[in-house]
Amino acid sequence: MEIVIRNKREIPAAARKLLHHSAGTKIFAFNGPMGAGKTTIIKAVCKELGAEDIPVSPTFTIINEYRSVEGNPLFHIDLYRFSTTDEAYDIGIEEYLTGTSYCFIEWPSLIETLLPDERIWIDITVGDYDERILKIS
Repeated sequence: MEIVIRNKREIPAAARKLLHHSAGTKIFAFNGPMGAGKTTIIKAVCKELGAEDIPVSPTFTIINEYRSVEGNPLFHIDLYRFSTTDEAYDIGIEEYLTGTSYCFIEWPSLIETLLPDERIWIDITVGDYDERILKIS
C-alpha cells in the first residue's frame, strides 16, 4: 500500500488511512531520511488515537509516553542515537514490542530483527514538490 501526502492539510487523512490499514496492529516502524516527516506523521496518528499530550520528537529522551483520552499509553521511540541492539535491550525494547499498547518507532533498522511479524513498516520518501510518499508493508 502507498499513501501520498501532497501538503500538510493531507496529513490527518493519511494518519486515518494508516490506522485503518493497520487493522489493529500496534507496532509501527517509521523508516526514512532526516526531515522526511516521521515525527510529524506520528503526531498525527497519535492525535487520531486521541492523545491528549502534544507529541514531540523523542530524539534526546529516546522514549516519550502519551495518553489517549481513555488513558491508554502510546509509546513513541526514537532510536536515532543508538548504534547497537544492546542499547535497545538496555531500555527494555522487548517490553514495548510485546505489550498491548501502540508503539511508534523512528529509525527502526537497528532492531528490525527484534520486531514482531505483526508490525507495520513505513518507508517514507520525499517526492517532487516536497510530497511525502509512505510505502506501507
